[in-house]
Amino acid sequence: MAISSVINIMRPAPHKPLISNKAEVDRAYKYWRIRIFYSIYVGYVFFYFTRKSFTFVMPEMVKDLGFTYADLGILSTVLYLTYGFSKFASGVLSDRSNPRYFMSIGLILTGVFNIVFGMSSSLLMLTLMCAMNGIFQGWGWPPITKQLTYWYSKKERGTWWSICSTSHNVGGGLIPIIVAYAVAYNFTDFSGWRYAMMLPGFTCIAVGLFLINRLRDVPESLGLPPIELYRGERDETRQYTKECNETELTAKQLLFDRVLNNKFVWIMALSYFFVYVVRTAVNDWTIPFLVELGYDRVLASASIMWFEIGGFVGMLVAGWCSDMFFQGRRVPFMLMCAVGMAITLYCFGDLPPGPDGGIKYCYTLMACIGFFVFGPQMLIGLAASEYVDKKAACTANGFVSCWAYVGAAATGYPLGLIIDVSWNSYYWLLVVCSIITFLILLPLSFKNDQQETGVHPSWSEA
Repeated sequence: MAISSVINIMRPAPHKPLISNKAEVDRAYKYWRIRIFYSIYVGYVFFYFTRKSFTFVMPEMVKDLGFTYADLGILSTVLYLTYGFSKFASGVLSDRSNPRYFMSIGLILTGVFNIVFGMSSSLLMLTLMCAMNGIFQGWGWPPITKQLTYWYSKKERGTWWSICSTSHNVGGGLIPIIVAYAVAYNFTDFSGWRYAMMLPGFTCIAVGLFLINRLRDVPESLGLPPIELYRGERDETRQYTKECNETELTAKQLLFDRVLNNKFVWIMALSYFFVYVVRTAVNDWTIPFLVELGYDRVLASASIMWFEIGGFVGMLVAGWCSDMFFQGRRVPFMLMCAVGMAITLYCFGDLPPGPDGGIKYCYTLMACIGFFVFGPQMLIGLAASEYVDKKAACTANGFVSCWAYVGAAATGYPLGLIIDVSWNSYYWLLVVCSIITFLILLPLSFKNDQQETGVHPSWSEA
């Protein structure tokens, strides 16, 4: 009975009769677009609180529980594998679900599993909690993809998508500082790292309840016309009309006909793999690297904040530039970022030991790395959703995200083994991944605007 009730709640909200009064439609669209946008933004900030918290207490877990970095790398690998495959599956489900409850329930459950993680000590239990956390972390971005696709039209979506994507950086920048102070001041009888895990868990449960109150389904569920018709964008209106004439697509049709049959989505997926190797490795292993170089624990944690600040700017610039200077073409800016990634990572690998005289250089490099990493991270997910029609946007985004987190999983146990031998080899590997990303995307830079922006019925008909 309980499972049946949850399934009923997750179903898309029924469409209401269209509101005929234009002034009322204008007021409703303005109100709901603002309300839904700030809600998904805040919600995803807190998804990061429970996803990334344990990676920032690894030095304390090594001391308290006697683990090696390779042991903790197993936790990272399990988290990213389960998250990646969940993001793929939830992408398919999200195209056929109500994002209001899909996102909210996922956030609440990640909070619960973070709390249990903070109360555990055995490697087996910690691994299980990472796996469960990863599964429901995958319920975060696919419903956001649906909201951005249905509430914002193509000609404005790049900008709104980039702004919303900065929630990664806000959450990723705040959590290492919160964790560092929780560890340093140890407010309870628990070990500091345990408190640092449990606090984000409780806050995410509260924010999940907030999302249930704030979010809604697609515009038609509120009696509003589709965004393409409301804004009168001809290309998208034509696409929407075609989709309305089709029967409701099954999960099999979404996956096989619209996504797996699309070679451009596959290229995005492969490039996402290598971008996420770099992004996750920098995020998860920089603090241990700096601590071993002699940096203070709080100063080392602050480097991640600068990484996220650079990423915040990089996402905004990437979305705006791809709209304004490249007419909606996403790949040219990605190529520039791949070159920047390789150069800045090479420089960071030669960082001098100790913070004396090098802290500003360290933070500057971390901000530059963040700028060059988060730009393509945001654009790849956006491009994948634009290579297919709206009904398959979440599925396409989930598919490429699955590949991204396979890459992230490779930064856990495998990189932990490399780091136990040599930090120098670790940084050379990241430089190589940046170069491979450039080479994968380079052929797409020669495609014409129509191919690049995805303004066509579907690639399966091309």
